[in-house]
Amino acid sequence: MVAKPTSMFWRIILQSLRLRLSRVFIIFTALTVGASIVTAMAAIYFDINRKMSQELRTFGANFYIAAKQGNLLPEQQINHILQQAPTGLINAASPYLYGVIRSELEKIVIMGVWFEEMKNLAPYWQIEGNPIGVNFDDRNAMIGKSLANRLQVKVGDKITLIKNAIERKQFNIKAIVEAGDATDNMLIVNLTFAQDWLDKEGLANNALLSVNNQQGQAELFAQQLQQQYPQLDVHLIRKVSVAEGQILNKIKGLMGLICLVILVLASLCVNTTLIAMISERSKEFALQKALGAKKQDIILQISCEILFICSIATLTGLIIGYLLAQLLGLAVFKSYIDLRLPVIPLTFILSLFVAFTATIIPAKRALNVQMATLLKGE
Repeated sequence: MVAKPTSMFWRIILQSLRLRLSRVFIIFTALTVGASIVTAMAAIYFDINRKMSQELRTFGANFYIAAKQGNLLPEQQINHILQQAPTGLINAASPYLYGVIRSELEKIVIMGVWFEEMKNLAPYWQIEGNPIGVNFDDRNAMIGKSLANRLQVKVGDKITLIKNAIERKQFNIKAIVEAGDATDNMLIVNLTFAQDWLDKEGLANNALLSVNNQQGQAELFAQQLQQQYPQLDVHLIRKVSVAEGQILNKIKGLMGLICLVILVLASLCVNTTLIAMISERSKEFALQKALGAKKQDIILQISCEILFICSIATLTGLIIGYLLAQLLGLAVFKSYIDLRLPVIPLTFILSLFVAFTATIIPAKRALNVQMATLLKGE
């Protein structure tokens, strides 16, 4: 029974690969490494905006709003600004009101804030005790570490504020805050109480916001507010907001460079190995041409062999690359990397491009074999 041409074609391909397992393994390894790096870098690339934004949010606020010439800022205006911000732009925000008041021990500075926002607005605070989580809590307060040491106050103690030698207000110290800035010397209370105690109803000194700046949207928001509210001082806190965009661009550029270098090395490795394989198979190709094989048939055979190796290597590389991305995500961001849909086709396309680019020179050699000379054994 005569074998079908298609069946014979695949038998030739599989047999040629089986007889050269060592060289096939080298090509497979090179393409697998390339696909693994591309998968890992691409997975991180598509997920890094969110991860880096979360990481940089730990530095605190990156957006400042205040009235010019030292005037106070209406809380109502702050609320209006927050309401008109694009959805998803603002992570956290709070007005701040400062004032000097008397306690039973000495004069101290109080800072009125929205307690609910502090967890996301000042995540760098080192807190001893339990942070206050509701804005309307007027029985508890938090105290800066330096002020607590000076007043010899600890968590659970009471502190009494005095106004006009008549009014008194007692707070339970629920937490001690170490911020590494002026906050360490302040008593932190809810904003409404601070406004009432300082006779500054509905006012604040400034507002701090934590704003996403992955694509420069924070700058656009600042420009919009400056045009809409010329009486306000609106600007980014550069050490955080600018760093976000710069770090993202540098990391993405570095990942692209790593991928390019790995793919070039993989292509060179595949190219040199294929040249050696073609040299070994010169008589095989000469015999095929003698039996009537056309140039297209030989090109198709080589292409199918490379496609077969490349497909298995890419699938293996996708799995290894995904695991590598998770290891990098845990090491850098303390969280897993999501595998986005574009990663899979991107890895396949780049792997095929590398494989077939590396095949061009070996394929030309296979087509240019001198049939008569080789078959004579010369």
